Amino acid sequence: MTSFIIKAHEGRELPDSWKQDPDCPFCRIIRGESPAFRVYEDDRIVAVLDILPLRRGHTLVIPKTHYKRVSELPPDFAAATGAAISHIANALTKALDNTGLNIVCNQEYAQAVPHVHYHIIPAPSFDSKVVEQPDHVTLPLTQKEMFKAEFESRNELDEDDAQALVSRIRARL
Repeated sequence: MTSFIIKAHEGRELPDSWKQDPDCPFCRIIRGESPAFRVYEDDRIVAVLDILPLRRGHTLVIPKTHYKRVSELPPDFAAATGAAISHIANALTKALDNTGLNIVCNQEYAQAVPHVHYHIIPAPSFDSKVVEQPDHVTLPLTQKEMFKAEFESRNELDEDDAQALVSRIRARL
């Protein structure tokens, strides 16, 4: 019975009350017009792996309604987004065996795509990285050195790694 109900909703038109922007990259993902590595989806939210991740597992949680500012997001979508963030963060920490996360939502400033979205970014693990001094004493990376190393290590999302990671995260949802 449940599969019948779920099948009835696949490919359905979004309600008129759910705003869409034909040129928005996230709206295109929501409509299935652009490819994405979908980690999670329900009737109000889609979560995908970032195509230019800061770190492995960098996930975007996107409401299925087009609002540029989180301050304008309707309460029902804000609540659904918060619930999805918690659910996905839990699965992500288990899939990566890393409980450190950054949850970020930009509004206008530093917002690359003008559609409300949250980033769930696993924390870096630079524990083994140290700076060796001339006297062979090793010191942990400074915060600035860590950020620089993190930025320099950023690469485009690898398709095979993405598929494997999506499977690991979904298994924990």
